[in-house]
Amino acid sequence: MKSPRPERRTSAQDELCNCTVLRKAARRVSFLYDRALAPSGLRITQYAILAELGRSGPMTITDLARAMVMERNGLGHNLRPLEREGLIRMEVGQDRRSRVIVVTEKGHTRLAEARPLWRQGQERFAAVFGPDQARTLRSLLVAATAAEYSDPAARLGTRSVHP
Repeated sequence: MKSPRPERRTSAQDELCNCTVLRKAARRVSFLYDRALAPSGLRITQYAILAELGRSGPMTITDLARAMVMERNGLGHNLRPLEREGLIRMEVGQDRRSRVIVVTEKGHTRLAEARPLWRQGQERFAAVFGPDQARTLRSLLVAATAAEYSDPAARLGTRSVHP
């Protein structure tokens, strides 16, 4: 005789992978911003880097990678076109091994020209998603970005065993 099926306690929504859903949303929203920024010749990833440097000033690659929550290699891939176009330049850092990224005058100009296009992307997102939901989402995503996800056992110097 077959045993009865266990009662399902989780909904289909609970079974969705948080990372997958976030990545899908990020790709969809990136497409919106890339379309808005297209007249500037910048992609949203490039705009975000220029905007971060514009706010913070020159930074080492390591500091910029940390600020952008990116791996250094991925950041380097995004920096090359900006450097080729003369929007940023690399300068030798204090210890001669590090490199500092500086926005050029041309980069500041391009950023200023792109800002109204970026605002259009912001407004379009808010119009479709709802301004209150957009604010709430930003707040939640900032919290998700700042959260500590490391393995608690790793912080204690022990290894965790995964089933």
